[in-house]
Amino acid sequence: MEETFAAFSKFGDTKSTGKELDNKKFSKLCKETGIIGKLVTSTDIDIIFSKYKPKGGRTITIKEFTIILDELSGKRFPKKSGEDAKEAMRDLVSGKAPGTKGTTKVSKKGATDRLTDTSKYTGSHKERFGADGKGLGLEGREDVIEDDGYVVGYTNKGTYDETH
Repeated sequence: MEETFAAFSKFGDTKSTGKELDNKKFSKLCKETGIIGKLVTSTDIDIIFSKYKPKGGRTITIKEFTIILDELSGKRFPKKSGEDAKEAMRDLVSGKAPGTKGTTKVSKKGATDRLTDTSKYTGSHKERFGADGKGLGLEGREDVIEDDGYVVGYTNKGTYDETH
């Protein structure tokens, strides 16, 4: 249970020590572990969190967390006796880790395919890629100046007669 508390406490916060849990992360823990359901609502979670957090504080410790779970166990498992309900609640919470369900995933559909297809590029952008679609690197981004003595754009390059 302590591992679950620490994992949810540290989730998304690099500076967290894993010893305190705020209301947002506590709600996430309750949703992902299955505490919230038909019998226990998110409003119940918010009320009980406010009841046990220190006055003027925003977080709870593992001690308050266990007290909250013990109190919620009777509501979550109404058909079980006190100790059985607490044990069922501990089993429900232990060994869980926060997930990233519902987060945005990388899309390769629609506009993304069209915008990354190098065969459809035109103009100066087309010159930056070879026939195989790979980038040309520096050659594709800059005009490389040839140091051969001719001015740029001279059409009769290499036709000078050596006998002059």
